Amino acid sequence: MRRTHRPATLDDALDMLAAGDATPLAGGTDVYPAVAQAQAWAEPARLGGGDLVDLCGLAELRGIAERDSVYELGAGVTWSELIAAALPPCFDGLKLAAREIGGRQIQNQGTLAGNLCNASPAADGVPALLALDARVRLQSRGGTRELPLTDFIAGVRETALRPDEIMTTILVPKLPEAARANFLKLGARRYLVISIAMVSAVVVPSTDGGVEDLRVAVGACSAVAQRLRALEARAVGKPVASLASLTTADDFSELTPITDARADADYRREAALVLTRRVLAALSESGLSEVAA
Repeated sequence: MRRTHRPATLDDALDMLAAGDATPLAGGTDVYPAVAQAQAWAEPARLGGGDLVDLCGLAELRGIAERDSVYELGAGVTWSELIAAALPPCFDGLKLAAREIGGRQIQNQGTLAGNLCNASPAADGVPALLALDARVRLQSRGGTRELPLTDFIAGVRETALRPDEIMTTILVPKLPEAARANFLKLGARRYLVISIAMVSAVVVPSTDGGVEDLRVAVGACSAVAQRLRALEARAVGKPVASLASLTTADDFSELTPITDARADADYRREAALVLTRRVLAALSESGLSEVAA
């Protein structure tokens, strides 16, 4: 029978993971349903074996800090804490995504790292963090390493996290103050729904109204959320106001959407195109930061 351990420090937690087969537990909003489903169907759980190591009480994993060149988001920061945090407008897309993650109770309990380590293709936080060029910091008894988020999530429910590691921090490079962001999600209903498709984008405008930098990420349309690199490159130097019309169906050719109970593959691809145009059109308008405030 599984036991739950509550280490007092990060070092204690790392010792527990290094000692043998154990599963880190953050908010538990993914782990506990997986355990319950496995028990109900007498199947192995979709998570590591052994005891659970509850990380919720670890102060080392909490808080948001501004450094010289990055923002450091603690792995244990909840979505509600992120929404309430005083962050620049480039985080507006991530805050909008945070509001789509379950209901208020889930947002109060679920953590940033949990959403990433669960590695669901429909994880709402992933496209917004990809658009922010986020990196993750992983720690074990053997040391610390950092990976781009694009390298951390390897596939459906697959990550680069080793059994003895804990994600401690999400790092977001600072952007110019003028940078702004947006996020849109399509589901079968307005709230409390798994995504059919979702898009997040960050744009850095130049002083003359052109595009200095653009990042666009699409989720729920591939095994792992994808950046639209061709569109991003083509947009540089173009007027910000032209971004929606600049987007074409060819920009989504590398996506690999599936057909399931929520939508078929062609619908998902078309939805991603429409959502991207809407996200980019909103970024060309003023007052977007007020939406996410």
